[in-house]
Amino acid sequence: MSKKWLEMHLAVPDQSVDLVSQRLMELGCTGITAAEKVLDTFVVPAPESLNNDPVLRAYFSYPESVEELCQAVRFALSELAGIYPGLAEARMDYRELSDHDWASDWRQHFPPIRVGKRLVICPSWIHWEATDEEAVLTLDPGQAFGTGTHATTSLCLEALAEHFADACPPQRILDVGTGSGILAMAGAVLGAAEVIACDIDSDACKVAAANIEQNRLTGRITVTDTPLDSIPGSYDLVLANILAAENIRLATALVKHVAPRGRLVLSGILIEQEQQVVDGFATYPLELLCISHRDEWTCIVYRRHE
Repeated sequence: MSKKWLEMHLAVPDQSVDLVSQRLMELGCTGITAAEKVLDTFVVPAPESLNNDPVLRAYFSYPESVEELCQAVRFALSELAGIYPGLAEARMDYRELSDHDWASDWRQHFPPIRVGKRLVICPSWIHWEATDEEAVLTLDPGQAFGTGTHATTSLCLEALAEHFADACPPQRILDVGTGSGILAMAGAVLGAAEVIACDIDSDACKVAAANIEQNRLTGRITVTDTPLDSIPGSYDLVLANILAAENIRLATALVKHVAPRGRLVLSGILIEQEQQVVDGFATYPLELLCISHRDEWTCIVYRRHE
């Protein structure tokens, strides 16, 4: 008999996607995709449709009680609403899928991703024959935009890969606001000797630790919820894929952790917020190396003066 699935749709704030995805996985979700809503440019949209939050599609084995599952999801969202208030009124709907619909609806849309010359991010259902030079990470769409498909993550990955292509690649890396841990893992598989992945959210640390274990990198990456100010040492590369306001608020602590001639990579910044961030870091001993854009997002790369 063909198995049935439930596809649930949730419109959630962009910054909440990682944590919401983790809670959905804890409730039995077996896969998640994320995409922004597409507005019909030929029809005047209703005011409530103008909020272009990402729509999560979460896939569950069809439950005995759809109502009970929806209640459990609503409760999980209400618990996270203290961090992301928009979750309190997140829009939800769902539909039934057959096995065939499930397989064709999302897996075929997630091919391996290549970043730079060496890094490959591959879903677990694809066997990748890696060459001696390639560094491969296994991450499934269930980890939402922590898989490298989100613009902010891909911009950071490209900046990281470019640094490793230098004559003096980074040996010590600090990943601030690690989320899924993808940036920390990329640094480790590309050859960093020491990687610290920090996030003040304990749930995010659990997500990162699970992904790191799946990729057999537990011995090479330290995951911590220690506040940035309390983390000792300086690093050849500091990554901060967090909100623009947080980048500015943490500017002193971020710069303090960058070793002389080390690099600081900032993302999670909307293009319209770019100048605010540049201004916020203007007084520090940094050289602006480059600014990259993708979709509506910005990535800023600095090098610290000697």
